[in-house]
Amino acid sequence: MFQRIPSPLARVLAGSLIGAAALCQAAHAAPMTINIVDVAGNLALTQKAFEQFETSHPGLVHFTYSTSPAPQLLPRIRAMEHAGRSDINMVLTGTDDLAFGIQQGLWQPLLPAYAKELPGIPQDYSPGAARMQQLAKGYGVEVVYSPAGPLLEYNPQTVKHPPRTPQQLLSWCKAHPGKFIYARPNNSGPGRAWLMALPYLLHDADPRDPVHGWTKTWAYLKQLNACIAYYPSGTGAVMKELGQQTRWMTPTITGWDINPRKLGIVPKDFQVQKLDHMVWLNDAQYMVIPKGQSKARIDMLLRVMRYMMKPKQQAMTYDDGYFYPGPAIAGVTLSMAPASSQQVIHEYGRKDYDAWIAKYPNETPLDASAMVKAFEMWNQQIGALKH
Repeated sequence: MFQRIPSPLARVLAGSLIGAAALCQAAHAAPMTINIVDVAGNLALTQKAFEQFETSHPGLVHFTYSTSPAPQLLPRIRAMEHAGRSDINMVLTGTDDLAFGIQQGLWQPLLPAYAKELPGIPQDYSPGAARMQQLAKGYGVEVVYSPAGPLLEYNPQTVKHPPRTPQQLLSWCKAHPGKFIYARPNNSGPGRAWLMALPYLLHDADPRDPVHGWTKTWAYLKQLNACIAYYPSGTGAVMKELGQQTRWMTPTITGWDINPRKLGIVPKDFQVQKLDHMVWLNDAQYMVIPKGQSKARIDMLLRVMRYMMKPKQQAMTYDDGYFYPGPAIAGVTLSMAPASSQQVIHEYGRKDYDAWIAKYPNETPLDASAMVKAFEMWNQQIGALKH
């Protein structure tokens, strides 16, 4: 029996039917679930934009959100990697877990491997944000940026003459034991800024080398330790104690000054004092991908990342001042932000911030290995002195 060979037209029609069936099946497939874990408080700035992506791409993707203390996340990711699982698809992290994850080889390399999928990085960043993107070493995409701090936030009813130098702060702290507080630097943006700014403020030998260049810094922190009651595990606890007036003064950064006052955790009339010859220790938060994802999932994550870097979504990161200003992309102004964000910044922002940001030098945090070492040394030499 002879087998009939399909004509070219029949083959085309058959192929079209198969292709249409595949498209129909894909259209009815369940959306891809993307599990996002936030260890930096970043969802306050970005969740609305993620939700906007999901709404504007119906049936394509579904996001789930969870939070985790930074020190607890990396052991979870290591355990999943060893088990061959990828339950966490994207992590929103600060410089702390970014650094630890790079050191431990947990993050998926993104740049330059996916430079075509992530156009405009670093070209579209503002100058300070572009420098902060370098800290990612290609393993993450910086999504928000802040000049940060440190500044000293204080209760004006109890602190009549706020310190202007580290030496004045030490004298004030000794005269008011237990009234100055800061959180452990490995889980606190203000704590990190305070720790890494001190070598500049004290004119230490090498601000980039915590092992051999921070002799003055470690000696100063040990003296300061004598009048500090304890070190909370995070900044939220610090702000709560400041608002309750258990403590009177703490190092802060721009966002941690604005947002807790907007939320009513800290009284609106609390003030900030810049330090003489101040330096801005910049801060940023990043989108990173744990290793072990499928190609299809990585492609989707890259698409989401690209969306998050567009000006409209970047303008949403002004939010309620939590990471002031917020946008990492150049040219995204407050006038482009939602009206609610503009109102918060006008009411709770500081008129001096933009002038100070323009006037004083900016420095990036330590690179990954030096930052991890600085945290270890602080924990051993300072944190361990309090139980």
